[in-house]
Formats: sequence, structure tokens, C-alpha cells
Amino acid sequence: MERRLGDAMRNRLPRAIAELVMFTLKQAWACLFGALMLSGLIISDLIWNNAWAVQRYDALVIYAITLQALFLIFKLETLAEARVILLFHLTGTAMEIFKVNAGSWAYPEPALLKLWGVPLFSGFMYAAVGSFIARVIRIFDMKFAPYPPLWMTFTLGTLIYLNFFTHHYIWDARYLLFAATLILFIRTRVWFRIADADYWMPLPLATLLTSFFLWVAENVGTGTGTWIYAGANGIAIVSLAKLGSWYLLLYVSFVTVTVVMRDALIPTPITKTRATPEGR
Repeated sequence: MERRLGDAMRNRLPRAIAELVMFTLKQAWACLFGALMLSGLIISDLIWNNAWAVQRYDALVIYAITLQALFLIFKLETLAEARVILLFHLTGTAMEIFKVNAGSWAYPEPALLKLWGVPLFSGFMYAAVGSFIARVIRIFDMKFAPYPPLWMTFTLGTLIYLNFFTHHYIWDARYLLFAATLILFIRTRVWFRIADADYWMPLPLATLLTSFFLWVAENVGTGTGTWIYAGANGIAIVSLAKLGSWYLLLYVSFVTVTVVMRDALIPTPITKTRATPEGR
């Protein structure tokens, strides 16, 4: 289907525009889980009646579990990817519980399926990030080169994750962590394929651009009143400072996904485009 759609685009549009269209469509396909979760937030906010027997948050839990099951049934995710995404789901839920009880934000609506003030669907929002990363790597046949030693990337990911907790008690190390991401990944190129052509982008730039779209998605959540930041009302724009948080969190999710996607990690530079696989 991708090949037919790409051929149709190139027959009707200048090649550069056609490739941009295909890039956009493939990105949209990669973030399908996240898009469906955001759609669930928006639609439930528009239609929900508090008098209904099931609370909105509980319905979102059922909806998220159903989505995850369908992704596995229709092979949109592999079991190996789902296991890693589940790990990110659990670590994300743990951070949500901590942040909510630290007063950073709150979930104002009632629900049965809540742990320490956090509805269980919230972990699926983090899982959506992991799903996007796993799917975008496969869909674009991505390679990351030259990729740093794994022990360095796992150490950085662990330090970033811990800083989301420790900065409430000691000095916030995020600026050092920003610098560490650049030092470690400044040479790493994200190679991706559209049809028979290879393109690349510096990994830190790709992470920054992705963090912007996650910031937009977070504004959907606050706009629907699904969660509310301390000192803000439900329609307040999320601070641009949150871009930095998403930038760092993306490295945590990326490093987590690489546990099962080692084939995409190339320790040496790629100096020329890859040969076109047979039949593509």
C-alpha cells in the first residue's frame, strides 16, 4: 500500500513535495496509538455525562486496554515491543504517582481505577510514546549511526529518569543532562528511508522536534481538563519549559525501546546511503 501510494504521489507531485507528503503520512501512521488516545480524551470530554454509571477515567482505561489488544491482534506491534512498552508504562505510572502526590499536577475527576490519585489510563499515555518510537523505527527502516556504547546510553537514561524524582529534593541537574545528551549523541545520525531514498537528521534535532509535538499533545490533555497543572486552570497553555522535560523523557523512552531493537543501532558512521532492498 505504501508503494502504491508513493507512486501515486510521485506521479502527481514534484518529487520533493511527494516525499514530504509520504514522510508526513508515515509519521502519522507511526503515532497511531497516541493519536487514538488523544482522540479518546477529546471525544470523551465532549460527550461524557457525569450521571453515567461508568466514570470517564475508567472508560479511558478500558479504551486504552482495548487499543493495546487490537494493536497486538492486528500485528501493529510485536510481542517483544509490547513487553518493552509495558515496562515504559510501569515506569511512567510510577512517575505519575510521585508527581501527582508531590503536587506537580492533578487528575480532578473521580474514578474507581485510580492509584494514589492517578487514573490507570495515564500509563498508556507514556506507553504511546514508546509505541511511536518502536513503530517509527520499523516504518522508516531507521538506523542510528554512529551509536554510542550501550552502557553509556542506559546510564544517561537512568540518570534522566531519576532526576524527575530527585529534583524535588536536591539540585535539578537537567541542564547537565541536556549537555550530556548533546555530548553523547551529537554525532549520531538518524537514517530513515522513504521509498528508495535515504535521508538523515541529527538525533538531538529529531528529539527536539518530537518533543514539540508531544508538548502540543500535552496541551490537548490540559485543554480537555483530563489533568491540571498546579496553579493553572483547565484551558491554560502548558509552559514551553515542558519542552525540556519531554526532550529528556524521550531519551528515556528511546533507550528503553532499544532493548529490543538493537539491529537499528550501528556503532560506526554510515557514509553513504544503503542499498535498496530487493522488492522495495
